[in-house]
Amino acid sequence: MAHIRPEKYIWLDGQLVPWNESHVHFLTHSLHYGLAAFEGIRAYAQQGLPASGAVFRLSEHTDRLFDSCKLCLIDVPYSREQVNAACIETMRANGLAAAYLRPLVFLGDGSMGLGAMDPPVRVGIAAYVWGRYLGDEGIANGIRAKISSFGRNNMQVGLPKGKICGQYVNSVLAKREVIKAGYDEAIMLDTNGQVAEATGENIFAVIRGRIVTPPLSAAILAGITRDSVITLARDLGYQVLEEPIARDQLLLADEVFLTGTAAEVTPVREIDDRAIGTGKPGPVTQRIQQTFFAATSGQLHPYSRWLTPI
Repeated sequence: MAHIRPEKYIWLDGQLVPWNESHVHFLTHSLHYGLAAFEGIRAYAQQGLPASGAVFRLSEHTDRLFDSCKLCLIDVPYSREQVNAACIETMRANGLAAAYLRPLVFLGDGSMGLGAMDPPVRVGIAAYVWGRYLGDEGIANGIRAKISSFGRNNMQVGLPKGKICGQYVNSVLAKREVIKAGYDEAIMLDTNGQVAEATGENIFAVIRGRIVTPPLSAAILAGITRDSVITLARDLGYQVLEEPIARDQLLLADEVFLTGTAAEVTPVREIDDRAIGTGKPGPVTQRIQQTFFAATSGQLHPYSRWLTPI
């Protein structure tokens, strides 16, 4: 994982503040109890316009942020339009055409205790340069994954459709477990033993020419990159099925790849010490990956609706 390079400004509670002065109090409620909502958003430089960039599916990300807050019973003190505008403002203030954006809605200091309802709701947005989440090598040649001993949070113990900070402890534990064992990423099963998702990515398998991914009725995040890839794959003529995937089906798949804002489209070459297909990124994965990067960089006009200019 690459270290974050400091930028000039962070947008915090309605104004830009210097990067190194964006402090919060030690008794910030969300710091202690994890009730907060966040998003991961990417902006991409546009082909042929080196000084220009665009944010990928900004409105959809903001909508999901507000949905997560609704699930958490958090009232956001800004409108969706104000949050969208703040993301663009943060990019411009830092002189960035391509970057990773991290909006965060959290509960500030003032009261402690699990049931405290009066801590102020605060909103921050950071923008910074962040390369390939699973590495340039992973994007090009695929990663090694392992089925985690930690299962995905289910609907009875959490809210899987929310990007809620505290829920990611489970993913952090799974990720640390497999990294210490020498793998790049963990794959998490649900309580029925079916494949759910990776620690921060949705998962796709190519099985006998068809692309299969777990359905939204499963304990998975409704990924925006997932949705984009389904659209792109169908437009390319592939059959995409949203249905359960068993562990052994995944191991026997011809191809497997992960999708997410951070991971983008990353091939998986090995799971549980078993090569997936030929042990190299397959043709379906490569075609979808190439199409995704062409769409995000403004090379495919039909998908320009997904891009918000900076």
